[in-house]
Amino acid sequence: MRLVKVGVASVSTTVGAVRSNRERLTAEARRLEREGVTVAAFPEQALGGYPPEDLVQWRPFVEAQARELRAFAHETRELAAILVVGTTVGVGAQLYNCAAVVHRGRILGLVPKEKLPTYNIFYEGRTFSRGGAGLLLHWDGIPLGDLVFPFDFGTLAVEVCEDVWSPDGPMRRRCYSGAEVVLNISASPYRMGVHRTRREILATRSGDNEALLVYANLVGGQDALVFDGGGYVYQNGRLLLEAPRFREGSATCVADLDRTRRLRVENSTWRSDCEEFRRSGPSVHPVEASVQTADRSSLTYPAPEGGSFFLPAPGRDVGDPREEALDELFEALSLGVRDYFRKTGVFRCMGVALSGGRDSLLTLLVAWNAVRHLAPEDPDGEERRTADLLKTFYMPSRHSTSGTRKAAATICKELGLELVVDPIDEAYDREVEAAKRMLPGGEELDRITVQNIQARIRGGRMWNWANASGGLFLQTSDMSEKAVGYTTIGGDLEGALSVIANVPKTVVVALLERLEQRFGFQGIGLTLKTPPGPELDEEQEAEDELMPFPVLDACLHLYAGEKLSPGEVARALAALFPDRDPAVLARQAHRFVRLFTSSIFKWVQSPLALHVGSLDLDRERALQLPVVQRGEWGDEGGASPPDGGDAQLAPEGPDR
Repeated sequence: MRLVKVGVASVSTTVGAVRSNRERLTAEARRLEREGVTVAAFPEQALGGYPPEDLVQWRPFVEAQARELRAFAHETRELAAILVVGTTVGVGAQLYNCAAVVHRGRILGLVPKEKLPTYNIFYEGRTFSRGGAGLLLHWDGIPLGDLVFPFDFGTLAVEVCEDVWSPDGPMRRRCYSGAEVVLNISASPYRMGVHRTRREILATRSGDNEALLVYANLVGGQDALVFDGGGYVYQNGRLLLEAPRFREGSATCVADLDRTRRLRVENSTWRSDCEEFRRSGPSVHPVEASVQTADRSSLTYPAPEGGSFFLPAPGRDVGDPREEALDELFEALSLGVRDYFRKTGVFRCMGVALSGGRDSLLTLLVAWNAVRHLAPEDPDGEERRTADLLKTFYMPSRHSTSGTRKAAATICKELGLELVVDPIDEAYDREVEAAKRMLPGGEELDRITVQNIQARIRGGRMWNWANASGGLFLQTSDMSEKAVGYTTIGGDLEGALSVIANVPKTVVVALLERLEQRFGFQGIGLTLKTPPGPELDEEQEAEDELMPFPVLDACLHLYAGEKLSPGEVARALAALFPDRDPAVLARQAHRFVRLFTSSIFKWVQSPLALHVGSLDLDRERALQLPVVQRGEWGDEGGASPPDGGDAQLAPEGPDR
């Protein structure tokens, strides 16, 4: 038997905090050493923080990482464990996103990332250079390139994040070159359901390459990104370890590398492919390390889960997949708010303007959960009450209903928060008169303008509060309403951080229903009983002014996510909603596209928004659409939309 103990560490880092990041890595490395690990994986870019974006163009930032990498090696010189950490390395005019292999005070080698993502939220190809097959450079006398590391227990390979998601990554050639253990250090953001995809891909890579695959992921929030952490260990396709997510820490397991070797010998297909590679494949460079690794004599053979080598473990209560997804979404949003507040270090509290509606309620609950995790981390060493960190405001007008008033008051009482009530009618009347005076010939204000005035008064007051109190103003609009411009620039589109702007309305409602089930708050039930609407006019309901939210969200997914044409969206809707009139659905599909296209200029002005799904409305990172565009390409065959309207009409709904 060749028993090894591997560890995966999820660490929450901050971009630029090179000293603090190194201290966190060192502390976790020492904990893993006490557990007797042979080799441990830390996240991608753990020293400099991820994603560094254009900050890597500041050479002192890159040099600081080099300094901290050497300091990390020095501080861990007494540790027997092999440590793999992520860092940026500069060689001449090239910057590389590297995995550094550190052992007993030495930096043995640096392996650069080869697959640099430039899709969705990623821009690594903008600043980093790619590694490649056979690459061999040197950084301060240390080899950098396509490397493997023979140790006394077996041969190790390392790689960075995206390299494992591609079947054409470097793992295959390094395994054919002798690597039995592959460590992948990652910074893979959370998206709903993504952990299932990760498990499937990692199991496939481990099985295809007949290797022990160790995967470690970053945890915590950074700007709008949320990293859910966790890690996995697969041996030849079989899961050995799944580490907890959404928290810092580490997990370990023991594996027998003789099993990996035996399965390679038995797999004639793997052996023949390996033979072919060795005849014509590129050279992978071994980096010899003669220093003895951790003592493995006390390791014991890993017992199978459930106690049987022939039967699976007894069934575990895995719960409802929908509830699991909603619970994880709640934790991801809360983690994003918590770390934005904590890591920026410029806010003293956070605030939410409540309307008594669904969106502001969910934003409040996310902030409340974030604050519950913040209190123990008070820099003064004392827990502060939730009410000291989280402020709530209710600014009613003559259109606010008793139902939403009661819902807002009830949830604040249940959460132990003071609700500051500050009516806006007097200010509203003044602004209406002022706006009229600015119009020629005594013109009257239209319905949309008087609605927007109310929203802008509330937005302005929240900014005034944020300035005066040092508070983080949390914006409350959801993805569905944002997509079609059912928001007000200068009003409810305002804020410093947008919490649920990438959460569709149907998911907002489902998550509130789940939170009511979990926590039993009466305020949630009261809110869900009220009709959804902005209450900027009498008896105003959002679905009457827009369309049913299930239809709207389907349009959003089909058009913005699946990139279907308006006509294709209409046909898909007819299949998805067979009980609805196809002609009505077709009009709604084309109306959605008009509203979406003509609202881009609005949502590009919205605050930084947490990324929690595969589809995000964020022109900077995710959905890069021209603000100025024409929809003639969507008029299939030059035909007009079913309602006979011009596809370039301005938004039809209220700009609230």
